[in-house]
Amino acid sequence: MSYDLAVWEGEHPADNEAALQILEDLCSRYLETDVGHPPTERITAYVAALLERWHDITEDGAQTSPWCTGPLIREARGPVIYIPMAWGAADEASAYAAAVADSMGLICFDPQLGRLRP
Repeated sequence: MSYDLAVWEGEHPADNEAALQILEDLCSRYLETDVGHPPTERITAYVAALLERWHDITEDGAQTSPWCTGPLIREARGPVIYIPMAWGAADEASAYAAAVADSMGLICFDPQLGRLRP
């Protein structure tokens, strides 16, 4: 079982409902398609920042990685990334991922709870 976060570029949604609508649109346009959309520079920088703290699951020393898939950058398409995390590491990893997203001006949404992460 994994805990997931979605992070994307864009204007800050007015509320959780608007964020869910945006996420659904991004998923249909970027994540649920066979069209190759390379990650944007900001999303690539975001992933790099996450990997500074925890190794990619595909790298040496990855036994402490909270990421469920690797390389993590493969979860990114265009202006969005959907990040699966190990359930046992989700509290710390999701808080860090949300804080990094906020510091980089990105939107972070928790699909399990249906709400924006501060």
